[in-house]
Amino acid sequence: MSQPHAPNLKIVVINTVTPVSEDTHDQDPAMQLQMARSRALRIGLLQAGYNIIASIPGDMYLIDRLTQLQPDVIIIDAESDARDVLEELVIVSRDAPRPIVLFTEDGNPSQLEAAMAAGVSAYVVAGLQVDRVKPVLEVAVARFRAEQKLRSELSDTKTKLAERKTIERAKGLLMERHRLSENDAYQKLRKQAMEKNLKLVDLAQRILDVADLLG
Repeated sequence: MSQPHAPNLKIVVINTVTPVSEDTHDQDPAMQLQMARSRALRIGLLQAGYNIIASIPGDMYLIDRLTQLQPDVIIIDAESDARDVLEELVIVSRDAPRPIVLFTEDGNPSQLEAAMAAGVSAYVVAGLQVDRVKPVLEVAVARFRAEQKLRSELSDTKTKLAERKTIERAKGLLMERHRLSENDAYQKLRKQAMEKNLKLVDLAQRILDVADLLG
């Protein structure tokens, strides 16, 4: 049977689970549960065809390792409190935002808040099954892309609003100093921008800068 299609995403798993030898028979139930979840996660990723490029510890070298690996998706496999790892990911995500998925046994509200601050796209508490891994990742990636698109659109809107204000200020200056109508001032700006091969907002900003210098 052929493998289901999976996007060619480079995945790094950050593992905070304390490694224990699988032939150890006296593991406590909590540790057995944690190790079972980690195995289910890895199997689910491999069966879905995802590309796991590394499994790394959440230690003091985490930021350097992520900077070097440049994964498309980060998965945190946390036994309990992962707030230290999440604080590191806040720093990483500032310059290189990417989908982050957290699998944990800890539903503590304070960790959930830290996860949201770190940009976690999916927060899965307990009950991890192999067949859930792929849909969880697909939803996380889709949510991340939708949020990034929304952020981009919001940024574009703010930029356009700021540019419009700059042009309006320059237009008002021309109207005042040259006793022009609003339309004539705008046409004058357009003509000068075309002659100087500048964007309208760039010319407007130059006019305002010169006006500030001359007082």
